[in-house]
Amino acid sequence: MKLPIQLLAFIFSFLGLLSCAVKAKEEIKKPNVIIILADDLGYGDIGAFNPDSKIPTPYIDQMAKQGMIFTDAHTPSAVCTPTRYGLLTGRYNWRSTLKSGVLTGNSTALIPKGRSTIASTLKNQGYHTAFIGKWHLGWNWATIDGNPLTADGWGPNNFDQINFNKPVTHTPNDLGFEYAYGHAGSLDMAPYVYVENGKVTAMPDKVTVDKGKYSWWREGPTSPDFDHEKVTPHFFEKSIAYIQEQAKEEKPFFLYLALPSPHTPILPPAEWQGKSGLAPFGDFMMMIDDYVGQLNAAIKAAGIEENTLIIFTSDNGGSPAAGLDVMQEAGHFSSYIYRGHKADIFEGGHRVPFIAKWPAKIQKGTSRSETICLTDLMATGAELSGYELKDNEGEDSYSLMSLFDANNKMAQFREATVSHSINGSFAIRQGDWKLIMAKGSGGWSFPKPNDPAEADLPEVQLYNLATDPGEMNNVYAENGDKVASLKALLSKYIKEGRSTPGAPQFNDKIEGEWKQIGFLED
Repeated sequence: MKLPIQLLAFIFSFLGLLSCAVKAKEEIKKPNVIIILADDLGYGDIGAFNPDSKIPTPYIDQMAKQGMIFTDAHTPSAVCTPTRYGLLTGRYNWRSTLKSGVLTGNSTALIPKGRSTIASTLKNQGYHTAFIGKWHLGWNWATIDGNPLTADGWGPNNFDQINFNKPVTHTPNDLGFEYAYGHAGSLDMAPYVYVENGKVTAMPDKVTVDKGKYSWWREGPTSPDFDHEKVTPHFFEKSIAYIQEQAKEEKPFFLYLALPSPHTPILPPAEWQGKSGLAPFGDFMMMIDDYVGQLNAAIKAAGIEENTLIIFTSDNGGSPAAGLDVMQEAGHFSSYIYRGHKADIFEGGHRVPFIAKWPAKIQKGTSRSETICLTDLMATGAELSGYELKDNEGEDSYSLMSLFDANNKMAQFREATVSHSINGSFAIRQGDWKLIMAKGSGGWSFPKPNDPAEADLPEVQLYNLATDPGEMNNVYAENGDKVASLKALLSKYIKEGRSTPGAPQFNDKIEGEWKQIGFLED
């Protein structure tokens, strides 16, 4: 029996449309991606990572049970700005022009517009992309006279030079985010205004300051819609609204929720005060935990839980400003068994909690012990979206996709991992061995840089973290070959502009860079 030509044409046309529909459906199967980055949250501040934690975190612990925890996760730096740089670019922070320290609320943009980010790659792959929260990577405020800001840093402020009526330039919108809403620096850094897609949401009409022990923030101009106590809840509420809106759309979305908390100012609302029985930090963290629960509930209610990857982590270890000593007296250790805290090259400065939940891909209640770094999120986003990174993209990023398979037993994941402290001190970790290119902490714990106690200490520190996780026994003297090999690998990573396979790249230079990295050979 022969079919009429018209019927055959119809069948082929229908099959073509069906094929297109199938392809479209396959595109929709790309997972939504949400990164929740806490601020100054220590490894030991979450119950899933510290069985002796005194801070109840039931919702984050539940998220851990529903997904996978990484027990050896690290930030590229022990402080805020550089970690954010590494997370978004997949590139170690010290490859940028910021070789130490952090930016302020009036700093200019750190990430060049031409630099690829996890947001720009996902956007190229059909994702809607959004940033909500604390940026702390600099953007360019408009000025009264049209010239760039003439001062920066921690000296006399230059807020009177800012023209809040004019658009802000070189914002997250220029780095891959279709929607951007947040404030410039940490919540204790003025100016205290929200910027939405390059525009200030309300003109500052007053100057505020707080001098409380834990609630302090620096003096600066403040907008009428900016209430320090409500900032964290506000960011969660904005994020939940964004998720609900995007769940109705066909295209996948990427949300980077960068919390300004539990960093100072520590501001638990009245209904949370005293809840932890520990310190204001504990109360504040309980509030954050509750909002994480609300966000996860919103994802489930929107019907997108199965194919949404949610990552919860922190930008560095806990801060002394939170009253770590007070909490230790009550039996709570923010760094768990690890030495040091925020700003330090020791493990407590950069080892952080890391949870990944993705029901369609990740087996619940699982754990990985491989060493990972927040720079790895760039390559992860690329692989899950089908994007192939170029040689000048994500130079220090390894995809976590293989690790998300709990049955995949890997001999090695990253070749090695580099850490960095607030003063620019380096450490490199390979397997159980960690080499620190500094005499002391490189940060805020004892012995601090230039402390007289450093005078008689060796130039480097070598620790075997398998037998000495607390970094108490420097074994550099009896392991000269290991010191030499790790030092050579670190030098290679620095000189070649990358730590992943690929063509050598260039670091962003500043005057005196090589003097700061004094162990490099000429």
